[in-house]
Amino acid sequence: MMALPLANLTLWVTPLWLLGLGVSIGVAVLLVVYGVLWLVRPETGRSITRLVQEGVLAPISYVVLTLVAIVLVAGPVSTTDRITESLGRLWSVDDYQTTLELPPRTEDFEHGVSFLADELVRYEIESDQDIRVAGEAGAAYSNPAAVVLGDEPYEWTLRAKRPRGFQGEVESLYLTNEGDAAATVSLRFKTDVRVPEVHQLPVIAASVIAVYLIYVLLHWLAPNVSNIAIATAKEACAQPLFLLFLGLGATALIVYIVIPYNTFGEDVKMLKDSGLNTVMVLAIVFALWTASVSVAEEIEGKTALTLLSKPISRRQFILGKYVGILWSVAVLFVVLGAILLATISFKVVYDARETSNPTPDWQECYGEMIQVVPGLVLAFLETAALAAVSVAISTRLPMLPNLLICGSMYVVGNLTPKIAQSAVGENPFVQFFARFLGLLLPVLDHFNIQATIAAGLPVPFSYLAWATLYCIVYCAFAMLLALLLFEDRDLA
Repeated sequence: MMALPLANLTLWVTPLWLLGLGVSIGVAVLLVVYGVLWLVRPETGRSITRLVQEGVLAPISYVVLTLVAIVLVAGPVSTTDRITESLGRLWSVDDYQTTLELPPRTEDFEHGVSFLADELVRYEIESDQDIRVAGEAGAAYSNPAAVVLGDEPYEWTLRAKRPRGFQGEVESLYLTNEGDAAATVSLRFKTDVRVPEVHQLPVIAASVIAVYLIYVLLHWLAPNVSNIAIATAKEACAQPLFLLFLGLGATALIVYIVIPYNTFGEDVKMLKDSGLNTVMVLAIVFALWTASVSVAEEIEGKTALTLLSKPISRRQFILGKYVGILWSVAVLFVVLGAILLATISFKVVYDARETSNPTPDWQECYGEMIQVVPGLVLAFLETAALAAVSVAISTRLPMLPNLLICGSMYVVGNLTPKIAQSAVGENPFVQFFARFLGLLLPVLDHFNIQATIAAGLPVPFSYLAWATLYCIVYCAFAMLLALLLFEDRDLA
């Protein structure tokens, strides 16, 4: 792979810098909370330190610290000035709307506002009389921002061909009404920061905080379940298969950059689709294998009987195993997901150079990169649903039947909605059978939106919320089944 010019380094590193900035904000909040806890209760601070160092948070923390290091190192090659300025004004932009009465034969009627002209996204001025609007006194005729005709709204957007009309910092509007009748004026202004990508920084920071908070709270609220989960996750991450999948996934994601897809300029879409499928398949196979090893083989090898002889209930054993599987899968997603985001950002610049297209800006790299995050979230939810089923099956069956059943469920779970929506699905029997399977088996097609993401279409937050709720409900059902199957299982 040929090295890109240093000038292009700014384009694909800046999105990673922005992602790292969000992570750094989350880390800063966690450090503040940790410092307060250490001062108030030193033993709690030491306990949290051990949790981070000894559990699966350690590899996740390495990825987090890498992103923080990018913020510190890549600052000189990133366009950080506008980003930090936009971050500082994130809570200053807003939608402003009001209606006022403008007396007749009035010049430079002052109405107080507060916005930066460069942050205007759109504005609309509507009046029932002809009026003039300016951003400074005495400019109603020489340099008006807008000339509004009665009953004809004046609208400006970023895509409008006419000038913005306002300049610099606007603290007042000056309205002029030359008519003999009073004018009813409606003002609507929408502003946004110059770098709207910073809106996602609080979400990134909250995600980092949530991961560490969930880990610590689980240890405090359910220590037995947490201890089993940590042991299961550490054992899974130490297995050669985990390292093999991690190496295969990282290698594949990097190789996808230079593979000639012959798609006439759509190579970035192919990379996103291939990368998401690679991460998802590796995670699902690893989750199913871990469930069989940590549950079925421990039951057959009498290890579970030894563990249950301690003050640990069967429910805690099953729940701890499932949570441990999710933690190990989360490590896989975090590491490979970070690599996938970096390769997508790089691929946008690389593909433009290889196809002799105009050099993209960093916003395009960031947009392509951040679109994959919902796909990674849904892929993790799909893995969690199949892992719950695998744990339930592992309480009764060994590895091979478990893998065969879960593999069949993966195929049927993705095909059932398509069958129900096809021409064959018009048959009443087929409709009933498809609905029955949709109720009994996880509808995995809800989690597969790779085509949507590859096409660059946005994924609504409401869709992610409903998919998460569906996953939680189905996983709860699967774990209830696992508890029932394991409750009367003879371990002797």
